Amino acid sequence: MTPYIRRAALFCALLLVALLVNAARVQLLRADAYDGNPANRRETIARYDQPRGDILVGGRAVTGSRDTGEHLRYERTYTDGPLYAPVTGFASQEYGTTLLEHTEDGVLSGTDPALAPLPLWNDFTRSRSPGGHVETTIHPAAQRAAFEGLRSRKGAVAAVEPSTGRILALVSVPSYDPQPLSGNGTEARETWARLNADPDKPMLNRAVRQTYPPGSTFKVVTAAAALDAGVVTDLDAPTDSPEPYRLPGTTTALTNSSRGCADASVREAFVWSCNTVFAKLGVTTGLEHMTATAHGFGFNHAGLRIPFSVARSTFDTTMDRAQLALSSIGQYNTRATPLQMAMVAAAVANNGQVRQPYLVERSTRAGGSTVATAGSRPARRAMHPSTARRMQELMREVVEKGTGTNAAIPGAVVGGKTGTAQHGLGNSGTPYAWFVAWAQGERDAQARVAVAVVVEDAAANRREISGGGTAAPVARAVMEAVLNSASS
Repeated sequence: MTPYIRRAALFCALLLVALLVNAARVQLLRADAYDGNPANRRETIARYDQPRGDILVGGRAVTGSRDTGEHLRYERTYTDGPLYAPVTGFASQEYGTTLLEHTEDGVLSGTDPALAPLPLWNDFTRSRSPGGHVETTIHPAAQRAAFEGLRSRKGAVAAVEPSTGRILALVSVPSYDPQPLSGNGTEARETWARLNADPDKPMLNRAVRQTYPPGSTFKVVTAAAALDAGVVTDLDAPTDSPEPYRLPGTTTALTNSSRGCADASVREAFVWSCNTVFAKLGVTTGLEHMTATAHGFGFNHAGLRIPFSVARSTFDTTMDRAQLALSSIGQYNTRATPLQMAMVAAAVANNGQVRQPYLVERSTRAGGSTVATAGSRPARRAMHPSTARRMQELMREVVEKGTGTNAAIPGAVVGGKTGTAQHGLGNSGTPYAWFVAWAQGERDAQARVAVAVVVEDAAANRREISGGGTAAPVARAVMEAVLNSASS
């Protein structure tokens, strides 16, 4: 019997070795394939087995987690969902994550290794850290003022702090409530289908993901380029600009909506938004100087993240003189996001320096200890400081006596620029109303807020659309909200 026992033992040993080899193959060589297999639900179950960390605005959580008692236990909840959707995005068991819910998912879900008490602690213990929290730079009063200012009109608002780049408001209308998307049932699927079928695109973040022709608000860039290049030395000198102005090399005549623009000085043309003067000024300044200045403000920069991606604002670098004339008044191929135009206003207010915008102030562990902070942001020169001071002067006059008087705030210094941007085939679309501005309180050493507002209300009467009449009051409300809280 001994030989038989020996052979059985040897066979069992071989089976044990084969089992160990297969286990090693599964655990080491095939682990990634099994982890990524759609049939593997363990990671998904673990992901929703604990509450998700919160996104904070002004120290208050605007998100939460609800215990459903189901297999995927915790579901995301939102406070003032439509108000903050352009900031938070959504976290859905069915459709994944967007915006801050996506870029900060590691912290919020507890999977970020920085949340662990010790390096590799979670890998060793096979545990997951509690979800951390993300504190935004959003100013609650400014956000609400922007949202209520737009009301039911389609458009967007972006506001930043010029000296730091902190984003104070990011609003897109129409908006949506992320709450119904959080689960994985019928309500989530029906809501997803309805939102995607809506022609008004409520899930499109117009403040950072949509570009528009900036219209006359781009004259801030054109004026800065002309001053920096030395093309303009005296703001009050006549410009020898005909009205109408024939675009170079064409028979097309450019006209103005304002009167008295013929040979107007740069100061008068800026205050009353004369297209003919600035079209000619852009051509005189030249493509090279115009491109360099636009680039300094942030146009043509790819890869801007705040931390989610921002659409690239563009200024064409290969144009003839007629196209350059139109681009210099914010038409032709010139396109900008509202955030980009808020950066343009901020650069003027910040003496020519553009600070990179950011939305996350810091992230923390569940207990409150800091994981990461925003830190200092790099600055880029958009124009000479002397040019910025002259631009501040021009923008103040727009609000004091020009087309932007609706943005004036008693007791504050406000600079602004209106814009009405044509679009559509043959400019047949209802114009977009723009306003960019900055504001400094009477006790402030520097501007506290810069803002850009665009209104694309296709249902409005074409003759009633104007940056000063439609967009400026929204900008004023946002700036007042920031200045009032700073002084309280």
